[in-house]
Amino acid sequence: MSEEWRKAESVLQRIEVIGTPDNTPVTINGYAEGVHCIGIGTDAAVFTLDSMPEYAFKIYSELAAEKKSAEASVYEKLRGCPSFPVFYGEGDRYIVISYEKGITLMDCLLQGIPVPEQVIQDVEEARDFVRSKGLNPRDIHLKNVLLQNGRAKVLDVSEYVKEGDDKRWEHLVWAYHTFYSGFSEARMPSWVLDTIKNWYYRLDKANLNLEEFAQRVNQLFSRWIK
Repeated sequence: MSEEWRKAESVLQRIEVIGTPDNTPVTINGYAEGVHCIGIGTDAAVFTLDSMPEYAFKIYSELAAEKKSAEASVYEKLRGCPSFPVFYGEGDRYIVISYEKGITLMDCLLQGIPVPEQVIQDVEEARDFVRSKGLNPRDIHLKNVLLQNGRAKVLDVSEYVKEGDDKRWEHLVWAYHTFYSGFSEARMPSWVLDTIKNWYYRLDKANLNLEEFAQRVNQLFSRWIK
């Protein structure tokens, strides 16, 4: 297999990704011409190179070195599944996957771009495939699913080695079928999404069930749409 992407090694060495132990987003130190950061998380940042636009390089902080190996092993098991980026290999601090064009489901909501039912079905099939490989499909949310020509592409498989069901995708599917048809082509303000996200994260602490949560969201939507 060709490893053309290894030519980027000298350029990537100029970029340092710095993590913290308190689960806050990483920071980036260094600069290299033609290198662009397209995503930042708590363990790593993702970069593209003008000279190799077909690749995406996910560089991990030193604190998350073991997570790099874990994610590489997950991508190895998912090889051949079109629901995920293509995995090309790994370096000392990074993994290399295909750069995927598209728009996240989060941006679909913000821009009023309809999300077809096919996307939901695609993610469900991807989750079944993940389970068939002995992995656990978790941490699937609005920023981790791309809309590509009416189909879904799932990003960030780093948590598939963890146990437990975080219910994030299940709750998104519930919200899709409960609320989405009423505003699928409307641009949702970021403050509405932030409010819903804050309510969702406080579900357990506030002793709310999904029915009560739905009532709150419906009231919020009615005020926003007016």
